[in-house]
Amino acid sequence: MVDVSEKPTTRRIAEASCRVLLLPDTISRLSTLPKGDAIAVARLAGVLGAKETARLIPLAHTLLLDQVDLDIEPTEDGVEIRSRVIVNGRTGAEMEALVACSTAALALYDMVKAVDKGAVVTDLRLERKSGGVHGSYER
Repeated sequence: MVDVSEKPTTRRIAEASCRVLLLPDTISRLSTLPKGDAIAVARLAGVLGAKETARLIPLAHTLLLDQVDLDIEPTEDGVEIRSRVIVNGRTGAEMEALVACSTAALALYDMVKAVDKGAVVTDLRLERKSGGVHGSYER
């Protein structure tokens, strides 16, 4: 792991996004699938993913997260997932935001796989970050 002990503690915000492409019939059934409400499960999985990032990504620092928020919205061709992670720390929350999105997407995939074998997780990316020595980034 990188030594961050000399870095100042600052408020850091990271936002990420991804998409899950689905059949139109699947989109209309997201809240009534055999396993239950896919969006609710995906939201909880995304929060859990953010909290467990250091256990999943070998060289990621363990962060005490101040907020994890997921916005999961059906679209015309699937579902868009956006995460926002806030932490007061010595290192950024980019990985936590990305893991939140990917975990939410995989949970959604698990919920729909019985009715939509062609579901695709795509476009995972960091949208923006702020705080810290290296300043802000926006896609």
